[in-house]
Amino acid sequence: MSTNVIETVGYIAGVEAPFIKEMKEITHHMWKLGWDELNGGNISYLLDEEEVAKYINVLKPLRTIKLTFPVAELAGKYFIVTGSGKYFRNVVKDPEANLGVLRVSASGESVEVLWGLSNGAVPTSELASHFMSHIERLKVDPTHRIVLHTHATNVIAMTFTHELDELKFTKTLWEMCTECLVVFPDGVSILPWIVPGSSEIGRQTAAKMKDHRVVIWPHHGIFGTGSTMDTTFGLIETVEKAAAIYNLIGGREIKQTITDQQLYDLAVAFKVTPKAGILKL
Repeated sequence: MSTNVIETVGYIAGVEAPFIKEMKEITHHMWKLGWDELNGGNISYLLDEEEVAKYINVLKPLRTIKLTFPVAELAGKYFIVTGSGKYFRNVVKDPEANLGVLRVSASGESVEVLWGLSNGAVPTSELASHFMSHIERLKVDPTHRIVLHTHATNVIAMTFTHELDELKFTKTLWEMCTECLVVFPDGVSILPWIVPGSSEIGRQTAAKMKDHRVVIWPHHGIFGTGSTMDTTFGLIETVEKAAAIYNLIGGREIKQTITDQQLYDLAVAFKVTPKAGILKL
């Protein structure tokens, strides 16, 4: 079989990989929701070598990209990521141009492109934040796989009108919808405004990930993490729904809300532990 035929078969196999299909589906959902305008948003998905090798040639990297930050903790690990400057709406029709399958080098100082990122494309500009967050989440959750960043509309709006205190912000979200405490009992964390794409925002986001699965970047968007694409998307979806309800209420008088006792009863019923310092019983 000629090299060209092998490469063509490999490309077709790559497109059929379940993890590529997941990325196509989730990016399309997020774009349709209006969360990822233009080239906004990025995703990284930690993969097992065995599942990658079923569809992609892991013995022949296409090229190597030097990292501006070392990630020795992730040496040898495989990821599929969105590309820098790529539009989520285009992933479904041309995944090879908008996604990339990477392997972190043995030294952790570069990544090898195994598939995708065609025509010289590079991984998301938020790769530092993603990799640093993966490192911290894996320390507390060995099943962790996903880091998802999106410009969730109502969460961004809420950061303009609500006090940016983590405990108060979490409490308000919990009060907006009964399921919220059950879905994110660990609450949400909030950074100060920082220039995106920098190592500094990566470090601060990762520091929050030690205790949270959700990090909000004021006036910018939200980072969510989880063990599967469904649970991670669902986590962000729930936070966004609560923020939407808060925004709908606006400045109108609130005549009743979910009480602290009711929130506590929810926690007991669903066997979750609410973030400390929020409920006053």
